[in-house]
Amino acid sequence: MREWARELGFSQIGVAGVDLSAAEPGLSQWLAQGFHGEMHYMAAHGLKRARPAELVPGTVSVITARMDYLPRDTGRNAPGGWQAQELSRLARPHEGIVSVYARGRDYHKVLRARLQKLSDRIAEAVGPFGHRVFTDSAPVLEAELAARSGQGWRGKHTLVLSRDAGSMFFLGEIYVDMALPESAPVTPHCGSCSACIDVCPTQAIIAPHRLDARRCISYLTIEHAGPIPLELRPLIGNRIYGCDDCQLICPWNKFAQVSRLPDFDERQGLSGQQLVHLFAWDEPTFLRMTEGGPIRRIGHERWLRNVAVALGNALRATGDEALRTALKARADDPSALVREHVAWALEC
Repeated sequence: MREWARELGFSQIGVAGVDLSAAEPGLSQWLAQGFHGEMHYMAAHGLKRARPAELVPGTVSVITARMDYLPRDTGRNAPGGWQAQELSRLARPHEGIVSVYARGRDYHKVLRARLQKLSDRIAEAVGPFGHRVFTDSAPVLEAELAARSGQGWRGKHTLVLSRDAGSMFFLGEIYVDMALPESAPVTPHCGSCSACIDVCPTQAIIAPHRLDARRCISYLTIEHAGPIPLELRPLIGNRIYGCDDCQLICPWNKFAQVSRLPDFDERQGLSGQQLVHLFAWDEPTFLRMTEGGPIRRIGHERWLRNVAVALGNALRATGDEALRTALKARADDPSALVREHVAWALEC
């Protein structure tokens, strides 16, 4: 099975059991504190996330899979390495930063299709079996299952970390009705390091292994649909879709692996672009430039909201009148959401 997985572009597979009861108290507390923000589906599904056999009746084991996503042209030989190269973007306020994972094809589509192909290969070998594939698309405790199946350990930023691959990878699962030998978990190796906690621009990592999504820039620029809280807007800087800071600062990500698939190569127009240019996209342009990628899911309105915030922060940092001109061009935008953020940016 491991060889089949590698042929399909996966870097590692493992097997976890379905008893996740030990994770239920932590999940319940996280939800009770409201740390999930407007991700109402998380509360709606409740503890089903920790009960695979309830989500898919008959599930006995879970096959987990990891797929590295660093683009093949990542500047690993750049001065200071690829992490330093990405962090340097923060010092270029005119440039819009899109999270590394979102610069290529939508990972949901890539992983789901390849997990299904892996399932088909297994069925060819053992005969038909009950299964269902998942990739960040259902009430599944992905990180918990990955950690239990030896993919890595939970870092203090809550992401899964591997000694061989850092955290720059996607996770997927196949729920199966076959009893399979469980993989051994690995020991944690964060030690006393708190780099991810210290670097978080909005202090969303409120304690080791504890994330308040309501403050997370990835949540605010992707999942959050309404106005971005005023006190957090200046902290977003020039990040317009997601945030990688906690991963870029992590020492283990010097071992991050480049993807073996072309799907995650950077698409032209999404990396290293000027905010003024991105803010000028009309909806047809936005849809064309994001076709087949994960960014499209936020829609043109939220895209403009995010870029307006970044333009305001750049205007505050540089005083560049070209930024003000770009913002004024959308001062009367049909969207009240966009108008609000443009007005805020012009006050900077």
